[in-house]
Amino acid sequence: MMVKGSGKYLPVVPVLVAYGALLGYGLMVPGKWQLVSQLAFYCTLGQAFNLFMGMTGYVDFGYVAFMGVGTYGMAVSIYNLTDKGLGGWVIVIGFALAALFSVLLSLAVGAVALRLRGAYFAIATIGVNEGFRFLIEGARIWNGSEGMIFTRHMKQALGKPGAMAMGTFWADVMMFAVAILAAVLTLVYMRNKVGYALTALREDEDAAKVMGINVTKYKIIAFITSAALAGLLGATAWALKLQYVYPTDVFEIHYTVEAIIIVLLGGAGTLMGPIVGGLIYGIAKYFLAIVLPGFQLLIFAPIIIAIIVLFPEGTVGILKKKLTGTALQRYVI
Repeated sequence: MMVKGSGKYLPVVPVLVAYGALLGYGLMVPGKWQLVSQLAFYCTLGQAFNLFMGMTGYVDFGYVAFMGVGTYGMAVSIYNLTDKGLGGWVIVIGFALAALFSVLLSLAVGAVALRLRGAYFAIATIGVNEGFRFLIEGARIWNGSEGMIFTRHMKQALGKPGAMAMGTFWADVMMFAVAILAAVLTLVYMRNKVGYALTALREDEDAAKVMGINVTKYKIIAFITSAALAGLLGATAWALKLQYVYPTDVFEIHYTVEAIIIVLLGGAGTLMGPIVGGLIYGIAKYFLAIVLPGFQLLIFAPIIIAIIVLFPEGTVGILKKKLTGTALQRYVI
């Protein structure tokens, strides 16, 4: 017997199935783990980014900055606390710092940018990642442009086999956990007053204000949550996996562009959209790089444009329409 009200969370089932199938494929098919890792990264990136862009309609071009400071949060913990004899606890502290750094940066950016709307908000966020990178390099924060290499520290904290396993396997598993967390938070927001308020402001912000909705409050909630998830993604996909961090690498704006593409391909504001978009983008990028090395971007760009033009609501948006009135409708939002 289904618990009363639990049916509204049924859409998380296909999300768990999709991530379970992807993880199972990587574990059972030899030589495919690197592809699965890449696909997991794109799905997680889209899932985290969608929580703000998809639910508010605001495009944050400085989003990669949150991933960057999250990477530094993990790096700072491992680099500075390993000698304290904390062992694996440096990883736990690293996740806490990654989330904290991302939230603090989101509060600083949001205090200014969230007062703006539409294109003005997008323009205001363009320089965030570059500005923060130059601040780190110029003020020599966290070793500045020299970056932080903490491979030795990882070996000291986890042992050589543990550090190797972290970089080749467990970091990717943790990335799946971040993706699932992002999906669950998105669904929870969608199914309560936060989601209803965000939907109202996305459709018509002025009308939402007239209705008595505190739009600034809900934008901040979505912005901070999305930023914290980005920080956790940076901590896993970059810090724990690569075990080094350089400001020029983690503040590259093209990651934000990829996040936008993934969300639009799958369907902004949908739960399954980022997963579908991430899979389409990741698989196409991977195989085009093999089949047409050097020409993949030339071929890939018009394909993306064609999909977005033909399916403005995204692939999941089309699927939702097809399933309207069927028993599967409640699983796809």
